[in-house]
Amino acid sequence: MTDKSFKNWTSMSDKTLVGHIGAFIRHHRLEQDKTQETLASEAGISRSTLSLLERGETVTLASLIQVLRVLDQLQIMDAFEIQERISPLELARLQKEKRKRAGGKKEQKTDESDW
Repeated sequence: MTDKSFKNWTSMSDKTLVGHIGAFIRHHRLEQDKTQETLASEAGISRSTLSLLERGETVTLASLIQVLRVLDQLQIMDAFEIQERISPLELARLQKEKRKRAGGKKEQKTDESDW
């Protein structure tokens, strides 16, 4: 379940997606040999809330995050990282504004004359 797969997430129904999240939670709970009662207690939620989560039923986002934290699975938050992207037009404008040559030192003119 931790391998990247090529599932077509957009074609899945919301119920299927929530069920997939529940299966992910259950898999990692069992992999860590934790009972629902133990995990729920460590996450600060009720066992019935954890059971709902594992069955793909509606729970709060906060409950999901608490469970992921206890299961040490918060790395999935990487999928929500925002990466700033620059448009090709903006990149071209920035490249145009870059200096192309060094100016070198210019002689300073003084108003004083040698006379």
